[in-house]
Amino acid sequence: MFKELGMLAGLLGNKGKLQEEIAKFQQNVGQITAEGTAGAGYVTVKVSGKMEVQSVRISEEAMKLNDREMLEDLITAATNQAMAKAREQVSQETAKVAQNMGLPAGMLGGLPGFG
Repeated sequence: MFKELGMLAGLLGNKGKLQEEIAKFQQNVGQITAEGTAGAGYVTVKVSGKMEVQSVRISEEAMKLNDREMLEDLITAATNQAMAKAREQVSQETAKVAQNMGLPAGMLGGLPGFG
């Protein structure tokens, strides 16, 4: 733990590198998109790396079923799947930034702008 605190203190001493990496991270996260589907393609949801829903597509077949409760469940499932995929991609970006800065991959999880 003290080793990690020492690395973090060294990082904070190099604010220019930290700011550069945060800017790069935020740009990369802004470009992330993830898609989730449910009901064999009846519903597709796309989310951004900032965990914002970008689109929801409901197939004509799903609309023809006229089953509101099922459609609500499919939207929920597709959204959760897309969010999980986006979180995984953001986590990978965070690990890359940590590696670029010479830190353990999980160390940036609590810092502003990192996960």
